[in-house]
Formats: sequence, structure tokens, C-alpha cells
Amino acid sequence: MTTRLKRIQWMTALGASLTLALTACGDGGGGGSGADDPIVVGISLPLTGDFSEPGKGVQRGYEAWAKITNDKGGLLGRKIELKILDDQSNADRVVADYEQLIGKDNVDLVVGPFSTRLVVPAARVAEEYGMLFVEPAGAAKEVFEQGFKNMFYAAPAVANDHYNHLAEYILALPPDQRPKTAAYAAMDDPFAQGTAYGLKEKLEAGGVRTVVDEVYPPNTTDFGSIAAKIASSRADLVVGGSQYQDGVNLIVALQQLRYQPKLAAFSTAPTNPEFAKAIGNKTEGIISPTGYTQDAPYPSNKEFVEKYTAQFGSPPEEDEANAYTTGQVVAAAVTAVGCAEQGDCQKKLVDWIRGNTVETVVGPLSWDETGKPKGAHMIQQWVGGKIQIVLPADAKETDLVYPKPAW
Repeated sequence: MTTRLKRIQWMTALGASLTLALTACGDGGGGGSGADDPIVVGISLPLTGDFSEPGKGVQRGYEAWAKITNDKGGLLGRKIELKILDDQSNADRVVADYEQLIGKDNVDLVVGPFSTRLVVPAARVAEEYGMLFVEPAGAAKEVFEQGFKNMFYAAPAVANDHYNHLAEYILALPPDQRPKTAAYAAMDDPFAQGTAYGLKEKLEAGGVRTVVDEVYPPNTTDFGSIAAKIASSRADLVVGGSQYQDGVNLIVALQQLRYQPKLAAFSTAPTNPEFAKAIGNKTEGIISPTGYTQDAPYPSNKEFVEKYTAQFGSPPEEDEANAYTTGQVVAAAVTAVGCAEQGDCQKKLVDWIRGNTVETVVGPLSWDETGKPKGAHMIQQWVGGKIQIVLPADAKETDLVYPKPAW
């Protein structure tokens, strides 16, 4: 990217970006290296637009990490300050935002946005500047095929592996009980499609026939025609590669048609605290993968749940936990290396993370050479009016219900 193009992008961002400048310890500007200066962490998030609902959850997770860390004295004896820009769920805007944060505002560190669509262009900017880039939401396989050297995904598993435990469960069922057909509907988004098609690939290999395969634009609100195709197929299993509102709208449309699958799995949406109310509390049996549970026994998780709840009035969900985990990974590297600024320090931080395991609220994390985590997601299901872990067996809170109850 040329210097002239960078300047144009920054000027565009300066004129059009909504700068929120949210801080954990007060208002502030760019980064500083003095002992009393804050460590400024630059972030671009989709606080408006298609990804605003999970984007705000990620924002809360980052804010909780900054506050909890600052209450303990900060990092290297310095307070953390968050500088947050709203990218409006737009890939061009996210590029301009990170250009501004790194090149103009001279922040000390950057961390990632929400959504694979935004993580890839953001990571490209960070890579160009030689910045460490830990991110909470770029889980699609495309993220790890870009050749990034400075990027790490702060969650247990990538999108295509989110449903591994569910695929194993389904294919282990006796042949007369196993679903014979499946319908898939996925947002045109690498993460959403990755979760749905990761499961699709495994089930097709096991003999489960695909009867519907629909991809819809991110701004879709009317799911009548897609729901009608799924309902008329009478598929045993329905899988939604969804974010939040699209998942809610599709489920409501399916319920209105009185379609009753034996199993219904949707990524992200069922774990949102507003989900049950949004679909009229007809949640029983709906499944979703998750990399986080509030009851996880990891040492830092109890503190996170208690202090997050005190700060925001309700317990954290997965988006918040992944952002908090991102902060934990960065903090571990900064503490171990003893620096937090642009320049040579960034390579030291990258090298440390690549060679170490970090204890987090989602468990111990380590990464391969592409920045991909070496773990697996759990499977949750709405059972008895609440969402609970059902797979794998050694982590389950209750048994998986199959076939699912009628909506």
C-alpha cells in the first residue's frame, strides 16, 4: 500500500469515522513511553451496521479487561487506555481506522475487531506496520490462509471445527436414528459459512444428504422464501450459519411455517442473552457451538464473571469472553517481554506468543504457525429453558436432547 494511498485513507477516516475514544481510566490521546503514560490500545469495532450487536459485546469484553487490569495496577505499572473507532461494519472503514490508529494516533498496541470480514483487512494493515495482532472473532479458514505472521486468534477453535463434537455425535447414532437429510442456510460471511459448511462437509462424508443449501447477503431481513424451501424439503436437520439478527429472523420464519426438524443448529445467535425473548421463548432443543461457558473452572474465569457482572449488570457471553481473552493474551506477552510500544517490541511480543501457552478464561491457548488455535469448541443446547453444555461428554452439564422438542 503506497504512502499516498495511506494518507488518502486516513484523511477519509478522519473526516468520516465516528471516534468514540472509550477509555478505561479517563480521556487520552496517543500512546506514550513514559512510566506515567498510559499504554494505549487501538481498536476498530462494528458498533453500527450489520455486526453491531456482537460488536458491542466485544466492546464490553475489552472494557472489562482494561478495567480489571487497571484495578490491579495496569501493565508494566502503566494504566491501559482503549481508543475505539466505529468501523460501521465496513471493510474499507476498518482499514482506514487501523491506518489512523497506528500511523496517526501512534497507539502502543492494537487488537482485532469483530467478524472475519473485518479481521482480514485489519490484520493486513497491522502486518504491514509490523504490529502484533491478536483478534477475537476471525475464525474462518480464510483468515489463516493469508500468510499472516503477526496474527493470533484468541479462542479455542476455528469456524470449520466449531461443530466437530456435534458431527461425531450425529454420525455415531444408530443408522435408524441418524438424520438422513439436512438443510443449510448461511450468511455470505466467511465465519458464518465456515461454521455451517464445516458441519456440512463432515455430515455429507458420513452419508447425511444435503437437500437445501442457501447463501444470503448479510443485510437480509426477509427469510420467507428461504424458510419455505427448508420447510418444504422436510429436512431432518436444519443448520444456520448465522450471526445474530439473521439467525433470529430465520428461526422465527421457520417456526411460523410449523417446520419441525429433529435437530436445529445455529451459530452465534442462540448464545446471545436477547435470543430467547427475540424468538418468543421457543428455544427448546436449539443447538449452538461455543468456546466459552460462565461456569468454566479456569482460575481467571471466576474473577472475570464476577467483575464483568458488577460492571455491566449481567454475566458475560462468548463475544465478551473472546475479547477479554484477547486482552489476556496481549497482557501475558507484554508482561513477559517487558515492553508495549511500536517498533522492535512488536516482534518480541509476536515471538513470545508463538512459543508459549497462555492461560485464559476459555482455557489454555496455543497456536500453530498460521495463528490458528489448537483446540475445539463445546456444544450447547437449550434444555429446560436455559442453554447448557451437552458435548463433549467430559464437559457436559446435561444430556443432548434428540430429537428436539417441537417449537
